[in-house]
Amino acid sequence: MREVAGTSKRGYFKAIKAAKNKHWSSFLLTATPQSLWTAKRFAYGRAQPRFPSLPGAETPLEMNRVLLDHFFPPKEPFSPPPRLRPDRSAPPLTTDEIAAALSKCSPTSAPGPDGIPYSIWKQVNKVNPSILLHVLAPLVLLGYHPASLKGSNGVVLDKPGKSSYESPSSFRIIVLIRTISKILERIIAARLLAAARIRGLLHPNQCGSLPGLSTYDACLTLTNDVRTLQRPRLKVSSLFLDIKAGFDNVDNKTLARILREGGIPPYLVSWVSSFLGERSCTLVFQGAPGTPAPVNVGAPQGSPISPLLFLLYVAPLHFGIPRGLMISYVDDFALTVASLSYRGNIRRLQDLFDRLERKAARLGVSFSVAKTELIHWRTPSQRRSPKCTSPIQIKGELFHPGNAVRWLGYWFTPALDPAAHFSRRLARAQGAFALIRRLSPPGAGLPPYLCHRLATSLIAPILLYGADLFTPSVGTTNRLDTFWRNVQRWTTNCFSATPTGILSVESCLPPVSLLISHRQRLAALRLVCSPPSVNPATARLHP
Repeated sequence: MREVAGTSKRGYFKAIKAAKNKHWSSFLLTATPQSLWTAKRFAYGRAQPRFPSLPGAETPLEMNRVLLDHFFPPKEPFSPPPRLRPDRSAPPLTTDEIAAALSKCSPTSAPGPDGIPYSIWKQVNKVNPSILLHVLAPLVLLGYHPASLKGSNGVVLDKPGKSSYESPSSFRIIVLIRTISKILERIIAARLLAAARIRGLLHPNQCGSLPGLSTYDACLTLTNDVRTLQRPRLKVSSLFLDIKAGFDNVDNKTLARILREGGIPPYLVSWVSSFLGERSCTLVFQGAPGTPAPVNVGAPQGSPISPLLFLLYVAPLHFGIPRGLMISYVDDFALTVASLSYRGNIRRLQDLFDRLERKAARLGVSFSVAKTELIHWRTPSQRRSPKCTSPIQIKGELFHPGNAVRWLGYWFTPALDPAAHFSRRLARAQGAFALIRRLSPPGAGLPPYLCHRLATSLIAPILLYGADLFTPSVGTTNRLDTFWRNVQRWTTNCFSATPTGILSVESCLPPVSLLISHRQRLAALRLVCSPPSVNPATARLHP
C-alpha cells in the first residue's frame, strides 16, 4: 500500500507541475503587448511585504500610531482663512487646461480612497467636457481645495535591503490621492510654474521636477564647471548633500509668505494654503485599523504639485559661489569650489555648508549627514601624482573623499572615468537579463517581436543610462557589445555562431556604439533647443 500511495503522490505532483508548465508555455506563446509586462512581473518575482514589527507596538492600533508619529509628527495646525468671494483677477478655467492635465495622467496609476481611476475621468471628459469644468472652475476662482479631496491612503512598504525592520525608518509610505484632486493639482501646477518663471522665484540652477529638465542637465552642468575651473590649474572639489525628509518639511505659512512676497497671484497662494492645510491620511498595511488621521506635515508625496512646491520652498537656499557652483536636483545639492589646494577647498566647503545650514534652519529643513559625500576632482595630467585624502568634517563626522561617487544615478570618479559608470550599468543589465531570459528559452516562449520590446524598453535603458553624458572607451564598448549580442541572440533565437552583422539586422537591435551615438545626438539636440533662462547647461553654451 505504501508503494502505491507513494507512486500516486509522485504522479499527482508531477501532473500539477506538468500542467503549470503547459499553462506557462501557452501564456507566453499567446502573450500580447498588453500582457507582456505581466509576464515580466512573473519573471522578476514578487517579495512578500513585511508586516511592521515595531518595539512597543503589539497591536495594529499601536503600530498605526507609531507609524503616524514617525512619518507625520504632530505640528501646529494651519487653517487658511476661507475665501467666500471669487477672485475676479483669476483667469477662468478652460476645457483645454483640463484636457492637457488629463493627457499627462496614466490610466494605470493607482487610484485614491474613492477607487476612481483616471480612465473614468477621461471618458467623462470625452463624453461631456463641461462636467469637470463646472466641478473644478469654482475651486480655481475661490482659491480653495475642499476637505473632501484632501483625504488619502498611505500604503506602508518596506525598504529593500535593510538589515532590520524593527524601526519605522525601515519603511516608506506611498500616498494615494483621489484622481480628481490630482487633475486639479496639475492645472494649478501649470499656472503656478508659469507665474514663478515670470517672477524669477526659481533659481536657474534648480534642475529637478521641471519640464524640459533632467538629471542629464544637472550632471552636465556639474562636469562642465569642473573642467572649466580646472583649466587655470586650480584644484576642484565637490560636496554632495541631501535634504532630510524633503517634502515633509514644507511649512505652510513659510511657503505662503514666499509666494506672496514673490508676487504670485492671490488666488494661487490661497489655493496652495488650502491644499496643504487640514489633510488626512489612512495608513494601509496588514491589519491596519483603516481610520483616517489628521496630518499637518509638508506636501503629500504622491501629489503632482508637491515637487514644484518643494522647489519654490528651497529656492532661497541657493546663492552664488565665487569660483564655484551650487546646483540642485529636487533635494540633492552639490557644492563645488576651486582654489590652489585641496585643503583650501575643504575650508571653503565647510564655510559654505555652515552658511547653507543656517539658511536651511530658517526654513525648517536640514541635511542628512549620513548621505554626505566628498570628491576631489583630478585632471588626466594628475594621473601619476598622489591622491588627496583630506577629509571634511560635517556636524562632528569626518567624510573622506570617495573613489567613486553616485549622484543622480551617474557614477563619478575623480578623473571622470566613464568605465566606473558603465561597469555598474552592465552589471545591472546582466542581472535584469538573467531574470527575463527564461521568458523565451530556445525554441519556445515569447514571440521575437515581444522579446524585441523587452530588449528596447527594459534592457537598453538600464544598460545605456548615462550614455548621454559619458562616452565609453573602446574596451568598455567591447564589453557592452558582448552582452548586447547575447540579448540579440535571445531576441531572435539565432545560433551562437551567427555573424554579428546579421544579428543586428535580424533582431532590429543596432550595435551599442550606434545606440550611444543616437542618445548623445538626441541629448545635444534637446540641449541646444532649450532656453538658456531655464536650462543651466544650455546657458553655458557659446553663443
